Amino acid sequence: MSKLTKYREKLNLTQEELAEKSGLSIRTIQRFEAGTTLKGHSLNALSQALNIPRYQLTEDTNEPSINYKLIKLINLSSLPFVIIPLANIVVPLLIMFWKKEANEITKQIVSVQIIWTILTAVIFLLSPFIGKVFSQENKLTLIVLIVSLLLNICIILLNTMSLDKKKQLRIKLNFSFL
Repeated sequence: MSKLTKYREKLNLTQEELAEKSGLSIRTIQRFEAGTTLKGHSLNALSQALNIPRYQLTEDTNEPSINYKLIKLINLSSLPFVIIPLANIVVPLLIMFWKKEANEITKQIVSVQIIWTILTAVIFLLSPFIGKVFSQENKLTLIVLIVSLLLNICIILLNTMSLDKKKQLRIKLNFSFL
């Protein structure tokens, strides 16, 4: 049984459903399950559709050496700095490059923090204007700040727990800034 078949069946997908989800033809899925080597666009499309790293679909058993303890440390390094703008991005970046652990997961960790910081800043800056509409200018700004900090803490902790159990991030983006 091919690795593709194993992962497809694990997710209870038919070949047709996987073809639709990945944007590949059913015949292409059948050829790969029969033993044709996965590569290029097809490998990328299937790894995204199955939500697994590319190396798990290839026949190469030399999976990259990933230090999950260090990745969890990089993720958790944002936690003490959620109240300091940009430190929640800079500190994980410094650790990532200092320890030479720049991989898909660590890039996603930093990308999530970048997006979260941008969203928080935009919402925080808009809150006084929204507060004027509801006559709650000062209270709304404080509430937005507290809720955004708590949500960022939740994101960091959920990703840490998911790294522990599933060796992947629970909250991630479809792109990376790095």
